Amino acid sequence: MSWRWQRRWTGRIEAVIFDMAGTLLDFGSCAPAGVFVEVFAAEGVAISLAEARGPMGAEKRAHVRELLFAPAIAGRFAAAYGRPPTEADVDRIYAAFVPAQLACLPRYAELVPGALETCRALRAKGVKLAANTGYSRDMLEICLAEARRQGLELDDAVAASDVPAARPRPAMCLVNAARLAVSDVTACLKVDDTVPGIEEGLAAGMWTVAVAVSGNEVGLPLAEWRALPAAEQVRLRARAVERLARAGAHVVIDSVAELLPAVAEIEARLSRGERP
Repeated sequence: MSWRWQRRWTGRIEAVIFDMAGTLLDFGSCAPAGVFVEVFAAEGVAISLAEARGPMGAEKRAHVRELLFAPAIAGRFAAAYGRPPTEADVDRIYAAFVPAQLACLPRYAELVPGALETCRALRAKGVKLAANTGYSRDMLEICLAEARRQGLELDDAVAASDVPAARPRPAMCLVNAARLAVSDVTACLKVDDTVPGIEEGLAAGMWTVAVAVSGNEVGLPLAEWRALPAAEQVRLRARAVERLARAGAHVVIDSVAELLPAVAEIEARLSRGERP
């Protein structure tokens, strides 16, 4: 009889790696979506907020490219310019996007309710705190400064511009894990509000928790979310949960305010020898 032994991490979660917009701060992930609409409008090409949110989570130049080459938007561009879009157009639109995004970030940097308390509770358990983002390094630095102003300090942060290929590839999560010196990637938990962010965590071999209400899938500022009739909240939440669960998230919650029970659930699964 032959035996094959498998090495499994059965300890606790050592690190939580958060996304930024829609997860830790900017309830509704409003900052990037609105700017994409504005810069395309300046090009004479109308896009909706729903279209702008489609590639959310991706590195921002890649986001521009995916939007511009989407068949419907490419058709509007061709109608306006008499030719199909090119990579030069991607470069031009992205160049306009960057300063507009940098200018608006401080206005959309309020921590998601419960984020600070959750992070403090995780620190009390000895968990390291990190972030990664589809933002570039200069955009990330603004977010980090705003988080610190509100009392939240992270142990590590990686921007999409810091790695050769960002989400849905695993590079950012793996850089976080290496710099945090975790025991195993399965001791890491990735928390994100987008499908590419969940796919990134899974590709890195990590546990994943998706936030359905505070992020891109619902896409509403906190005040607008709270003002909705209960039945509409139920409908939007269900749609977001279904999409994020289908992407492979191990647990789906409304926001980081509910993260601690999810961590406990995953640690129980780890103790039983389960893997992501």
